[in-house]
Amino acid sequence: MKTDFQNITILGGGLLGGSLVLALAGLENPPCVRLWVRKSATVDEAQKIGIEKVTCDLAEAIQDVDLLILAVPVGSMGSLVTAALDAGLPDHCLITDVGSVKRAPHHFILPLLRGREIQFIGSHPMAGSERNGLAAASSTLFQNAACLLTNDDAAPKELADALEQFWNTIGCRTSWMSAVVHDELVARISHLPHLIAACAARICLKDPSEGRFGGGGLRDTTRVAGGNPSMWAEIVTENREALIGPIQETITDLREILASLENGDQEQARQWLDVAKNRRDPLNQPQ
Repeated sequence: MKTDFQNITILGGGLLGGSLVLALAGLENPPCVRLWVRKSATVDEAQKIGIEKVTCDLAEAIQDVDLLILAVPVGSMGSLVTAALDAGLPDHCLITDVGSVKRAPHHFILPLLRGREIQFIGSHPMAGSERNGLAAASSTLFQNAACLLTNDDAAPKELADALEQFWNTIGCRTSWMSAVVHDELVARISHLPHLIAACAARICLKDPSEGRFGGGGLRDTTRVAGGNPSMWAEIVTENREALIGPIQETITDLREILASLENGDQEQARQWLDVAKNRRDPLNQPQ
């Protein structure tokens, strides 16, 4: 398969940025892909895993680019777009990102592009790992992953179609929605599960040495709690408006099972667990 974008630059050499480079390199007709990273040590690391076109020079990285992908924390996207514009980002370029929230990027990137032909469309590939950095990069990370797209700033349809095809080309299942709907959705299906996993790790593993007695359930439930705390603190804070409600709902739900235990009501506990099972079982079905 072939993407409509033939000159692609990825800003950020973490798990997603590195995996994008590797996935694109594996296409039958691969585009020209450059990776920009902040540190020279990361250049060496990228080259060790087979990424050749990698640089710390932003002007070099964005030369003739037609798709610019922001694979950096949401909080640093605005300053990086500003730097790219100052470094000569071409006017025909489309900017997208891989951030976990969408209202914030649309809010602060659009004003930076006023008076230019450059467009921004949000992307959020739901692919990741509790591992971080280039060492964890994988060419198959995006295979069958959902990718949520937001076009709140009304970029032209031909660009939206081309970006959707780009994500399809590397294996993603795409869906379009508004930034508000996106942030409310991921608060429930991604950000809240991370906090619940972190809470389980905090409570269940107060003595980490006892973890050796745990089985797969403990490992599965707490796995994502091994993610980068700084990155996740930024994500949940950026999406706090959408996340506070589900957290409050979770607290209420836990009080329900607590009450059944305090009352010794096995049937109430069974019904509580039965609802959870019925909602979880469809996840075992092929997407």
